[in-house]
Amino acid sequence: MIDYDLELQRHNEALRGAYGIRMSDRVLDIGCGTGQTTREAARLATAGRVLGIDRSNEMIERARQLARAAQLDNVEYSCADAEREPLPRAYFDLAISRFGTMFFEHPVAAFANIRRSLRPEGRLVMMVWQRRDRNEWATAIENAFPPDEADLGDASTVPPAFSLGDRDIARGILDSAGFAAPTFEEVHAPVFYGTDADAAFEFVSGFSTVQEKVARLDARQREQALGRLRRMLGEHRKADGVWLDSRAWIVSAQRG
Repeated sequence: MIDYDLELQRHNEALRGAYGIRMSDRVLDIGCGTGQTTREAARLATAGRVLGIDRSNEMIERARQLARAAQLDNVEYSCADAEREPLPRAYFDLAISRFGTMFFEHPVAAFANIRRSLRPEGRLVMMVWQRRDRNEWATAIENAFPPDEADLGDASTVPPAFSLGDRDIARGILDSAGFAAPTFEEVHAPVFYGTDADAAFEFVSGFSTVQEKVARLDARQREQALGRLRRMLGEHRKADGVWLDSRAWIVSAQRG
């Protein structure tokens, strides 16, 4: 069965190498989902503590189950929104996130809140998608569907998943939030969608963005679009599965 962690296996390897987690660190994991990144941080910060937060209570409950199964006693999880809820002041040595910081409604306020939770020498290390046009997984899926009014809105509107993809925009947000010296390391790695076209089609069909597009179509359009989607995924099958190209940034910054 394919899941989000398996999809991002190549990205996770790159991000894990960038953390620089020390044994005694206190780590905040923002948008932790089911907690893979939180558990990995806990295995590095063996004498520290790790807090994973996510807005989905279902994800947090699953993360707790997995942490108990892994017998990790230095991990906590909380259903919380980093944008709106207070975090412990000057407590964490490091804030991390794997694609969990692009969806803030008020990003400057959110990052300022995260910054306040860091100790004076604290750091932020997060992974975000680059611009949409640099991510084949996004453009190839979208091109399988006919455009409609929802897709033909203001061309200047950036989909939330890519809101930090422009380095100048991301740097400006972090500067305004009080972070210092942000750096951007490119990660050019594919996403994994399944062992074959059928598995990939089942996985991708569950994406909320795909389901929204399908719901707008009549029966004939739906059949044609899903046929194009299946063919596209089949064309990307390699010996070890279906992979689509992507580009991301690892963004690092000091508390300042």
